[in-house]
Amino acid sequence: MKPIKLRPFAVLALAGISIFACKKSDQRFPEGIEHVVVIGVDGLSPDGIKKASTPVLDSMVANGVVKWNVRTVLTSSSSQNWASMIMGAGPEQHGIINNDWEMDDHTLPPVVQEPDGRFPTIFSLIRKNKPDAEIGTSYHWGGFGRLFQKNAVNHDKHFSTEDSTASDFISYIKTKKPTFAFMHLDHVDHAGHHDGHGTPAYYKSVSKADSLIGKVLEGIKEAGIEESTLVIITADHGGIGYGHGGATPQEAEIAMILYGKDVKKGYELKQQVYTYDLAATIAFAFNLTPPYAWIGRAIKPAFEGFDEPENLYLGQETIAQPVIYPDKKLYAQAGGLYINEKPSVKMSTPVSGGQIRYTTDGSEPDSSSAIYSNPFSLDRTTVIKARSFDGSGNESLVTTAYFRVLKETNGHGLTTTFYEGNELKEIPDYGKLKKGQSWVSQEVGTNTEQISSLFKNGNSSFALKFEGFIQIDKEGEYLFSTSSDDGSMLYIDGQKVVDNNGNHGVMEETGTIKLTAGKHAIRVEFYNNGGGFWLDAFYKGPGIAKQLIPADKLFLK
Repeated sequence: MKPIKLRPFAVLALAGISIFACKKSDQRFPEGIEHVVVIGVDGLSPDGIKKASTPVLDSMVANGVVKWNVRTVLTSSSSQNWASMIMGAGPEQHGIINNDWEMDDHTLPPVVQEPDGRFPTIFSLIRKNKPDAEIGTSYHWGGFGRLFQKNAVNHDKHFSTEDSTASDFISYIKTKKPTFAFMHLDHVDHAGHHDGHGTPAYYKSVSKADSLIGKVLEGIKEAGIEESTLVIITADHGGIGYGHGGATPQEAEIAMILYGKDVKKGYELKQQVYTYDLAATIAFAFNLTPPYAWIGRAIKPAFEGFDEPENLYLGQETIAQPVIYPDKKLYAQAGGLYINEKPSVKMSTPVSGGQIRYTTDGSEPDSSSAIYSNPFSLDRTTVIKARSFDGSGNESLVTTAYFRVLKETNGHGLTTTFYEGNELKEIPDYGKLKKGQSWVSQEVGTNTEQISSLFKNGNSSFALKFEGFIQIDKEGEYLFSTSSDDGSMLYIDGQKVVDNNGNHGVMEETGTIKLTAGKHAIRVEFYNNGGGFWLDAFYKGPGIAKQLIPADKLFLK
């Protein structure tokens, strides 16, 4: 028999097959994960975990893997982020762009959809690949139930409290030992909206979540599946003040904790992580191929035997920001209004051995700026900006504080009038509302305690009107902005400059106008549909850094 001769291209083709086969066999996955349990806590911020009493979560971090700054999709609200987590993609792909999304009422269709019209989820992926798998979810927020394929789950229960949700979820785990189970808790977000993020009530709600998570872990143990279960703790967004939805680190960064089977112990992830990486990570744990439409990537370094990506680029490390006292509280900016007194500026940095450099002219501090060593006093309205530096050349984001100094009140301020509202949805026709009290405000803003005392029968829908004059010292173009929850408008000399109308969380809008030196009429209109509320007004002009409109520039006449 004659030997077979292979042509060069055939040899190459076989080599290619051999190489492909090797690459295919090199694909590795965690071993032995038979169950994945996800616990999602709506509104849980990294700050909440770090500052509240959370012994269970602390233990999970110490014995598992954590990423403290997982980036959400924008806007930093619930529907689009829970959807992104279970769909492995962002709003641009799955089409859920806000909390108003409904299956029969939305504007952006998904780029690919299941027969029920939804973008493919981790629920449907597991169901297709594991037809006999037990899959279920217990959720506190009813809106979560509209995001996944109903035919993909065996257990689909909604409850009105966090306790009943957790109780059902634990019972489900103990009786069914599900392959995949997802629990959603909503009470932390409620505390953020009702009492404010960073308040004692908020931290208390985080501690309650920690306790419930501990009970779930105990349920997993009692079910006899602890040694083969991966547990993931996540959230949809953080918060600031009484809300969320904005593009700030406080709102758009959450913590994610991985714990249990095949997870490293006491490890902090280096790779960048996004909320939509959750679904891909669960697929990876189950050795499943994600749909091509998913953009999420598995968090492989969380598992034993897997390293951080070779092409990981970390850039310059961002260290912790300094604190300028009085610190921010809820939405209130750091600094404050000082009438007939000189404020004392005090700063601190949480960076061990760190240095604070600062400016007093509103410019960005750098390595050549003044070094803070001791408190100092101010005798005029000043914008303080500060940045932390460490010994390795790393620096923090900038902390800004607005110190407003008013040496006398005679003639200063704005006439403020309260109007009763009723489910307002935009700046109202004030002539059609019942006019209430009027008073003089030294600045554009909302005194929560004062305004809440004017509510009747618990009705928190109202409108305000601020009227007076603003002193412009130098001719030029000025930028004005309002930051409000809900809507606001700002007028100069009767001309609308800022349009921040409509129902929304704290959101900032800007506008510009050319002004001559002298006094100009200013009017700010504001309304609240209900619930929490806030209003700030800023300006920036020739030689003037962006700042809260100073009290010493506002006049009644």
